[in-house]
Amino acid sequence: LIGAVSLARLPVDLMPDVSYPSLTVRVQYSGVGPLEMEELVTRPIEQAMAAVAGLERLESTSSEGSSRVTLNLPGGTDPNEAADAVRSRLDRVRGRLPEEADAPTVFKFDANSFPIMSVGLEGDYDRVKLREIAEHDLSQRLERVPGVAAVTVQGGLRRQIHVELSKEKIRALDLPVDRVVNLLRTENQNIPLGEIDEGDRTYLVRSQVQFENINEMRDMFVMTRACVPVYMKDIADVTDSTEDFRSFTRINGRPGVRLSITKQSGTNTVQIADGVRQEIERINQGSTGIKMTVLNDSSIFIKRAITSVQEHALVGGALVMLIIFRFLRDLRATFNVFTSIPISVIGTFALLYFNGYTLNTMTFGGLALGIGMIVDASILVLENTFRHMEHGKDRMQALIDGSEEVWSAILASTLTHIAVFVPLLFLTGVSSILFKQLAVVVMFSLTMSLFVAVTIVPVMCSRLLKLPPPVDARKGIS
Repeated sequence: LIGAVSLARLPVDLMPDVSYPSLTVRVQYSGVGPLEMEELVTRPIEQAMAAVAGLERLESTSSEGSSRVTLNLPGGTDPNEAADAVRSRLDRVRGRLPEEADAPTVFKFDANSFPIMSVGLEGDYDRVKLREIAEHDLSQRLERVPGVAAVTVQGGLRRQIHVELSKEKIRALDLPVDRVVNLLRTENQNIPLGEIDEGDRTYLVRSQVQFENINEMRDMFVMTRACVPVYMKDIADVTDSTEDFRSFTRINGRPGVRLSITKQSGTNTVQIADGVRQEIERINQGSTGIKMTVLNDSSIFIKRAITSVQEHALVGGALVMLIIFRFLRDLRATFNVFTSIPISVIGTFALLYFNGYTLNTMTFGGLALGIGMIVDASILVLENTFRHMEHGKDRMQALIDGSEEVWSAILASTLTHIAVFVPLLFLTGVSSILFKQLAVVVMFSLTMSLFVAVTIVPVMCSRLLKLPPPVDARKGIS
């Protein structure tokens, strides 16, 4: 019962949650070439990170405006403790980095950070409008699907307001460009002004000076020359435009936008993908002029992989039943033995749930691997009970004596099978995450089969097992 309830709540995924002990330090410094990034940013960080305890490999990449240093740590390292050590060393070297560079950022590798689905958006609008629809409407609807962590929008074009200064005019006015940039930055923000008390109420006051349209930017006061005010429209052309065109996304041959969907940690990938598809159908039915299409869905491969393992497990169980029936030649006896398979397998799902495992190819593979060995203990109990019945004992006494005689034998047999998988528990690194679940599933399912063989199988034998008639009676000889 506990296993059946656990099965309904287990998340489904392709592989176990693998957490590589890897950290990445990234620094952004826009407008700087790769050589300068190497000398000013990358090398100081490398020198500081080289002394991190347990460091196995250090890699760095310097590109235009970006520096990335990756630290590979040994398996079993706590990523949180390693990240704290990296941040403490970054604090020591931060004074050597350029002041204009962004603060270093530490990233931990997370398999859940990779998108599980990619959705394409196409429509009868331009690239700017498509991106606005995706960012302000569709992404929020998809994020409300249970289990979705974030929706990242790629492609299209962002709207930008371009302020193109006149070189001749700002030179004639002796106006620095930095002053214009700082003026735009300070004027385009809402500033809190404090509180106003009125009776028993308190009001929060703010200065609402953000630009609401392009004309407000054009009419912005810049300076005074010879008692004449100078406005932004006098020294620059302010236009409503878009960001620089650097990439192009097409969906079915039309300009489009790509939405990447990331799931929450420990959630069911298949269930989330089904929920996203249902939301996409509702969006397509309720919207005009746009169409959403699933471009990539990792849950499809997960379903196929899990279904394939399930089919192999079911075929293996059917073959086990046929072989048992071939030798026992009794449907009741075969049913008694075969009962141990579903009970042991379903009971194993409780272990997966309480250990935080998922239904993946490794755990299902462990179940498929253990199916053939699960029935061994039950066959021994059944055969020994049958032998005692042939010696003239009644059914109840035969099953009690038969179970007690083979108890030590089936215990030794089960422990022998379990001992084969014990070395897998001592693996380290990524392989330990993958194969440990397989070993634990096989060991627990065999333990469950031992429990079933000495409890449920004897009870069923007491109700269903019957001694066949003597050979002479079957041949009609008196």
